[in-house]
Amino acid sequence: MKALVYDGVENLGFRDASMPIPGEGEHLIRVHAVGICGSDMHAYLGHDDRRPAPLILGHEAAGVIEEGPDKGRRVTINPLVTCGTCAYCRAGRENLCPDRQIISMPPREGAFAQYAAMPERNLVTVPDHVALDTAALAEPLAVSWHAARLALDALHPNMDRRALVIGGGAIGLAAALALAAMGVDHVEIVEPNDLRRTYLKDRCGHQVIAEASGTAPIVIDAVGYVATREVGSRMSDPGGVIAHVGLGEDRGGLDVRRLTLQEITFIGTYTYTAQDFRDTAQAIFDGRLGALDWFESRPLAQGAAAFADIRAGRTAAPKIILDPWR
Repeated sequence: MKALVYDGVENLGFRDASMPIPGEGEHLIRVHAVGICGSDMHAYLGHDDRRPAPLILGHEAAGVIEEGPDKGRRVTINPLVTCGTCAYCRAGRENLCPDRQIISMPPREGAFAQYAAMPERNLVTVPDHVALDTAALAEPLAVSWHAARLALDALHPNMDRRALVIGGGAIGLAAALALAAMGVDHVEIVEPNDLRRTYLKDRCGHQVIAEASGTAPIVIDAVGYVATREVGSRMSDPGGVIAHVGLGEDRGGLDVRRLTLQEITFIGTYTYTAQDFRDTAQAIFDGRLGALDWFESRPLAQGAAAFADIRAGRTAAPKIILDPWR
């Protein structure tokens, strides 16, 4: 099969790779769409020791079961593989499983390839009226769905349901969509990139600003850099909630003194539970997250150029989805 392989810092090669061999209880998936995630970019830039080269990246995928009695079933992939038996898994908090694995991280190769192998429990059937490239958005949307749900669960019931989302990439946009679907009436996105800000305003119809200018009860940091944590610390209302989902930088920026004195809740959020993923997929299928037409599609063979364009800030769309068969 053909695959896009991470060979080192800012170095991707499109070449032949070994076919995945499904284990017990797994299916071979013919991948039709796979998105480029911020974590793929972190690996590409050499910022993620968990993803050493050479490695097939990519974990936001949808496709069709290739063989067996379910051959032809259209599915979107939950890439988080967990044990199913630990206390966290039994409590429905699979994302905290100590033995969790995610495709695109050893020992599991990713989905920037023509085929991938996944357990049955990680697959959600996609109805015929939903395109597979749209279904591939379930993973990034689930990340934001999880963050929005935790933020709303932590918000004091007497506080306004208003939100400030830092970052207008796919996770930030998805957070705005999830918050709106959960009944938050006013959501503002902070996005400094002029090209992307214009795209979000004109194409997606969201309220987007270059710099944060007012506080909010809910702040979602979809970037995770020192500067964005500084903004989140400053722009959260007293008694408010900050949900931190970005993984840009490890340390710095958080004003712990203000968080303490103003009783601001800070929540680190990682991926999603299996139920969050299923709920997000159903929201996509039901049309509750909007048209979801804010991505750009390119051939997997042009994946290296797509990464370079994202790196240089030349892409207006919040998401690029790669097609292994174009």
